[in-house]
Amino acid sequence: MNINPRSNNFVEKSGSDSIGLYVHVPFCDGKCPYCDFFSLRGDEARMEEYTSCIISRIISESERIGRPADTLYFGGGTPSLLGGKRIARIVEAARREFGLKNAEITVEANPGGDLSGFFREIAAAGVNRVSLGLQSANQNELRLLGRRHTAEDAARAAEDAHAAGIGNVSLDLMLAVQGQTEESLARSVDFCAACGACHVSAYLLKLEPHTAYWQRRAALRLPGEDEAAGLYLAACRMLAEKGYRQYEISNFARPGFESRHNLKYWRCEEYLGVGPAAHSFLGGKRFHWKPSLRGFLAGEGPEQDGAGGDFDEFAMLRLRLAEGLTDAACLARFGYPVPERVRRAAKRYESAGLAAPVPGGFRFTPRGFLVSNTLTAEVLFPQQSNAARRAAFDCH
Repeated sequence: MNINPRSNNFVEKSGSDSIGLYVHVPFCDGKCPYCDFFSLRGDEARMEEYTSCIISRIISESERIGRPADTLYFGGGTPSLLGGKRIARIVEAARREFGLKNAEITVEANPGGDLSGFFREIAAAGVNRVSLGLQSANQNELRLLGRRHTAEDAARAAEDAHAAGIGNVSLDLMLAVQGQTEESLARSVDFCAACGACHVSAYLLKLEPHTAYWQRRAALRLPGEDEAAGLYLAACRMLAEKGYRQYEISNFARPGFESRHNLKYWRCEEYLGVGPAAHSFLGGKRFHWKPSLRGFLAGEGPEQDGAGGDFDEFAMLRLRLAEGLTDAACLARFGYPVPERVRRAAKRYESAGLAAPVPGGFRFTPRGFLVSNTLTAEVLFPQQSNAARRAAFDCH
């Protein structure tokens, strides 16, 4: 499709031309000790200024790009801090400029406080998916993670989202956190199902430099590597038993509720990010805005990250997915099937239970996902030295 950004008149053309649209909301009411995302505190005046700037950027980017979007994702930070009215204004601008026909529109929120009015406002604006930062249903784990909500807060938030008409609720879980056992993990998984979540994101805790956890890493009582792997595999099993199908390394969904927006990333499709620290991939190029709210508000443009979307990057991203790398996907993208050298390299890991065949290709198993960085490098660059493989992987 082509867009006239001032009229909402769309001209259909063959093939899907729709991109994903991401809005980064950097505001947060406190920094969790494990978080390395760009976030800061913001008062009402700064959030109002930010909202106006985001809308201006959406308008200018629409005029420049001239293509529709079929997903919109508000990430952060804590997007719910903007409030329903500001979220609604941004959604309205995005719909006017990018169409958002039959779009999946997601807003991240942290449980805690009364979110019922917020959910009603964003639902009225067209938001149809909410992602809640649960992290754990166990109070001791929440305390050690520096979270300020309770499991009861999260249950109430999910209930309020459903009551507002937002049926597609996703919950985040963290794996291999301090004090976590298979029993406590099972309580968290049961909690997600009981809340009526359609989607669960379950991430292994990673200690990132420049976080409070990193500074205190020697004193943290974290599970060892083998125990962490066991918790991940247990999560995969428990979620499957509750009807959540694993479709990506860290993402599980009931059938039909996979995140359409995030699938664009993993299928190496195009998307536009707007806001400080937001990344984009358009026209074979990658670019990002610096993680500076001041610079973004002052009108600084994005920085270029070079070309993207070649076979190696495409394969690396596809191998994050349970559907794996297939001839059909490669033929559609590049006009050739999975290279035989890659297929042979993957075959070597089937006997160890790290890879498995799929029609016309292969995928990694949950055990393979645990070592996916190393395994991907081994499969894509089997003839290169270890150092060369690592360098090639790091470039992507």
